[in-house]
Amino acid sequence: MATTVGTEDNIRDLVRNLILLEHDAIAAYESTIERLSDATLSQQVEAFRRDHLQHLEVLQEMAAETGAEAPQEGDMKQMLTTGKIALADLFGDGAILKAMATNENDTVTAYERASAHPDAIEKSRAFFQKALADEQHHREWMVRTSEAI
Repeated sequence: MATTVGTEDNIRDLVRNLILLEHDAIAAYESTIERLSDATLSQQVEAFRRDHLQHLEVLQEMAAETGAEAPQEGDMKQMLTTGKIALADLFGDGAILKAMATNENDTVTAYERASAHPDAIEKSRAFFQKALADEQHHREWMVRTSEAI
């Protein structure tokens, strides 16, 4: 699923859509943790979920500062992100992590775009770049680990 997050005309819409994306990501992480059979993998995925919770917290602060709407849950895309995980569960932990890596493609793209958004001030740009680094790390780990299983 290709994302359009990061292409918004203004910072308020960007922050709102990043919040939705983070809610969707957190739901996918929770689904993944429930389905992984390897406890060590689950622990690492839980650490990544905590990164997303921290991103959400910062985005909610940004929403308050910018006057953006701060949705309290994900949107219809959440069914796609969690649905991929449920389907992958039929094929084991490696497939689950590969499905999560495809979800991370969207978060990486969104934070790459957000980092270059013309309305981003220095503080928000620094956060977007930190979140981008986190997402790239998550995706790299998932790809590498899924290939090793």
